[in-house]
Order: sequence, then structure tokens, then C-alpha cells
Amino acid sequence: MTTTAAQAMVAATARLRAAGVDDPARDARVLLAHAARIEAARVTLIAPEELSHEVAERYDQLISLRAIRVPVSHLIGERDFYGRRFKVSAEVLDPRPETETLIESALSEPFERVLDLGVGSGCILVTLLAEQQGALGLGVDLSEAACLQASANAVLHRVEARADIRQSDWFSAVKGQFDLIVSNPPYIALNEMDDLSEEVREHEPQMALTDGADGLSAYRLICAGLGCHLAQGGRVLVEIGPTQGAAVAEMMRAAGLVEVTVLPDLDSRDRVVLGRNP
Repeated sequence: MTTTAAQAMVAATARLRAAGVDDPARDARVLLAHAARIEAARVTLIAPEELSHEVAERYDQLISLRAIRVPVSHLIGERDFYGRRFKVSAEVLDPRPETETLIESALSEPFERVLDLGVGSGCILVTLLAEQQGALGLGVDLSEAACLQASANAVLHRVEARADIRQSDWFSAVKGQFDLIVSNPPYIALNEMDDLSEEVREHEPQMALTDGADGLSAYRLICAGLGCHLAQGGRVLVEIGPTQGAAVAEMMRAAGLVEVTVLPDLDSRDRVVLGRNP
């Protein structure tokens, strides 16, 4: 029996809703576009059309995976961030809208050399280099797979000539000084992991989510390395969990930084801590 795209979408939405997926209609639409290999904006145009057997089969498989909480970004292999589309996989943390708070603050002043600690997908480093023409960047990550993903995204957005991606345990392979240091480190405390959604807990890399301790280990390591690598007058910007602002701000002050500020995201939750080297 043939099925139109509209009918398939209605059935898929019902399956996802029954599975407890948030916003099932949106996910059903995005996954249909991916199965049909069209832009999501064109789904309405194909709604009356019958789906080919190949597309219907591909769509059914995608919906089945989404129903068991595989993230949409992993199913389609990409995620939008700050107006650009980034390739992602299960090996890197999904770019999230909250991280755009860090981007906005970083871009509020010019910079020439930027270091991204825990580069992941490369969404922060690549975005900053794409927005700040002429700047040079170094991105480091302990995960070799993340380094490959970041490198691919640097090529995708044509900043590869200005982006150096290296495997490194925080500052271990970093030399020189930078006028901007940024990081979205693992900040989920081990005892908070069970509170995460199944999509995040089961399908995103553990090492990008938690330090396996109190959620503050990465900030201690970052602050310890700032003396050697943050240029005079340079800024450091780190993303934080919404309850960590005071603790991380105090670490920065103890490391000798000034003008330390906790910045909120669009939901008015503490999201980024900024400090400056005097």
C-alpha cells in the first residue's frame, strides 16, 4: 500500500509522541526531509506525493532510532550553530544554542590568537575564526575522533588555513600565548549524570559531559594554565553549568584575573564566566 509524505509524517509523529519524544512533529518533519534528501523547508511541497519504497524504508528506520532516543543530529549528521551548519557525530558534544552566549561575548572585542580547550566538533573555534577574519586559532582535544571532526568542520567553513587542531590533554601540547582562550569543558558532576535526558546521557561522549567528580575539575586545570598561556590584557571565557558561576569566578580571581564577570544566557541562567589578565 502506498503512503503519502503527509500520511507518513502523521504516523511518525504519533510513534514519537507515544515514545515520549519532545516535539515529535518537528523531529518527524526534519527526519522526513533527511530521508527524502531535501531541505526541511520543502517538506510541505512533497506532502501530497507518494513516498518511494526506498524513502519510506529509510524514514521508518530513522523514526525507529529516534524513538529509542538517538539524537536527531546524530541521525542526520549535522547541527546548526550560530548561523552555520556543523557536521557532528556520537564522538563529539552536540553544539547547543546556549553556547552562543560565549560566542557573542568573545566577538565583542577583537582578537588575533585564540585557543579552544576541548575543541570537540570545532563549533566554537571555527565560528570565531569565520567571524574574525585574519585571526589564528589552536584547538586541542584529548579525543582523536573529536580532532578529526573539528578539522573537517574547519575545512567545511573554509578556515582550515588558520586553524591548528591538535590532540592534547588540556595545555600539554600547547605552546605560546593567546589573547583569547575559550572552553566548553565537561562540567556535569558525576552525581548529576542520572538527571540528564536519555538522548544526552546515552548518546553523547561521557568525557565531554562529566569530569567524573564534582564538575569543577576542568576549571581548576584551565585556571592553573592561564599564567603561561593567556597574554597580558587577554580574555578567558568558559561555559559553565547554571550553579557554577560563583565557584568558577572565584577560581579566576585566585588565578590573578580581573574584571571577572558571570554572564547569563537567553534564559537568564548563568552560562559563561569571563576573566581578563591584567
